[in-house]
Amino acid sequence: MALSISKTRLNGLVKVSGAKNSSLRLLAASLLTEDTLFLTNFPNGLLDVQVHLKMLEALGKTVVSIDDTVAIGKGAEAIKTQLIWDERSIRNTLLILGALTSRYGEGKVPLPGGCKLGERKYDLHVMLLEKLGAEVWEEGDYLCAKAKTGRLNGAEIHLPMRSTGATENTIIAASLASGKTTLFNPHIRPEIMDLIDMLNKMGAKIKVFGQRSIEIEGVDYLSGTKHAVIPDNMEALTWAIGSVITNGEVEIENFPYEHLEVPLVYLRESGMKFYKGDTSLIVKGGNAYPIEISTGPYPGINSDMQPLFAVYGAMSKGESKIVDLRFPGRYAYAEELAKLGVDSYVSGDMLVINGGNPIKGGTVRALDLRAGIALLLAGMTSDEVVTIEEDWQIYRGYENLSEKIQALGGKKLELV
Repeated sequence: MALSISKTRLNGLVKVSGAKNSSLRLLAASLLTEDTLFLTNFPNGLLDVQVHLKMLEALGKTVVSIDDTVAIGKGAEAIKTQLIWDERSIRNTLLILGALTSRYGEGKVPLPGGCKLGERKYDLHVMLLEKLGAEVWEEGDYLCAKAKTGRLNGAEIHLPMRSTGATENTIIAASLASGKTTLFNPHIRPEIMDLIDMLNKMGAKIKVFGQRSIEIEGVDYLSGTKHAVIPDNMEALTWAIGSVITNGEVEIENFPYEHLEVPLVYLRESGMKFYKGDTSLIVKGGNAYPIEISTGPYPGINSDMQPLFAVYGAMSKGESKIVDLRFPGRYAYAEELAKLGVDSYVSGDMLVINGGNPIKGGTVRALDLRAGIALLLAGMTSDEVVTIEEDWQIYRGYENLSEKIQALGGKKLELV
């Protein structure tokens, strides 16, 4: 399947859904309790969320989804510790492994995409589970872990780099471990704090000492709770940038301003005009100027954001520069943008964009979620039709996308 988009002016009111990256972590943490976990502001419409909910059901959990809420409870039978799965996998299976091993002493999950350890960065997840007293091994396209003493044990863990996934997995796995775990050099991000907030409501004992360390005192039992998922900062940023490049005026409800202060400073200095409300951001007028950014740990500009900034730079007259310090060379999407007339080149670890050229029509491919939404934004500025293949990638992280675009005055996304 593919979708088509052309000239669109975004104008009106849009509400940001619950954060994809936070929701997936909270779902993994639901395996730490047999009580019911009730989540609100929850993005049930996301493809990755739907995959994860099916995984929980395959493990024996009950799932009831209504509008923007979900209740995850105990099934009639005991939870399975092996997730035998032949559908599309997601990277969050690594957190499911941490949760199963913490709660039941063992677990078996599919490797994301069926990849091998050497092909994707699983080494930090393996390291932290081993530090907590688990044996970890591969069986075909599955990753297995088993606590050597039947229960994970607290430990000191030093991350060589600030990894979001490894930080989350340490928090999840250590919550029910015996004794205290101290995680040094964690990556403190909004979704990390959301996970900690929910777990502490459930009875966990987790303390954060800035970017220095996190202390987790293991407990014997976690209860259910009710928790509201934080807004999705990537979706919020998408509507803000979309408003500027389509010469629109958008009020973005449920806007997580405190999570986007640094990106917004760069955008304001690069021509975006916005006004802060109590719970919303109004982006009105403005012209895109060239940008120069480098990505880095929170509160800096996240690596996921740089394709959005690339489109913003492509709409400006002048030279824009992007350096991704987290994932050097993550610029494959630029080759797809080039098919639409965007002039850019890679110099070392830097993407240089010569902006100001109109976007042409054509057929491109969404290489991943963030590349896909960048192509969609570019297509909104084109007088010709832009067709995006592998469009399912976009729906992994954007809920009710076509309906929201229509509500902002755009045309329904045409599937071809």
